[in-house]
Amino acid sequence: MKVIKAPLSNEDIAQLKMGEEVLVEGIIYVARDAAHKKMVQSIHAGEDLPFELQGQLIYYAGPCPAPPGKVIGSVGPTTSGRMDAYAPLFIERGLKGMIGKGPRDKGVIESMQKHGAVYLAAVGGAGAYLAQRILAADIVAYPELGPEAILKLTVKDFPCIVAIDSQGNDIYDRPNGIDK
Repeated sequence: MKVIKAPLSNEDIAQLKMGEEVLVEGIIYVARDAAHKKMVQSIHAGEDLPFELQGQLIYYAGPCPAPPGKVIGSVGPTTSGRMDAYAPLFIERGLKGMIGKGPRDKGVIESMQKHGAVYLAAVGGAGAYLAQRILAADIVAYPELGPEAILKLTVKDFPCIVAIDSQGNDIYDRPNGIDK
């Protein structure tokens, strides 16, 4: 299984192929609908974003509160389609990857192809397991949004599948799944 280190480079992205299993290591950011909306408003207002998009991975999730002695609570992926309206703008500005579940719309895939980005799928229903792969979690913006605040996560061996590669090959667009 291939290990990829976040933030990602253009070379990292070019080597990832649809259907490939990967383990993510490094820094990723958690952001959902409400945080995406606030970030787009900041871009349109000419304001700085809470983190630099260049090379980054955004994980679409809404973590549960951390139980005593844990870094974070259950943190399973949420449906990525809710972020489709925002993703192309972020990809244009250097976002290299997204982690979530479910298909993406045509505009997102075209932006991924044009700018070199990848979409990784995490297993839904495995939030408690995925939380064990998170070494640190810190709120970086919008704490008023509660579970939709932006978090900076340090991850190790965070399992994903390349659902859509930078060439536009889409696991969700295959009648029988992955071509072998």
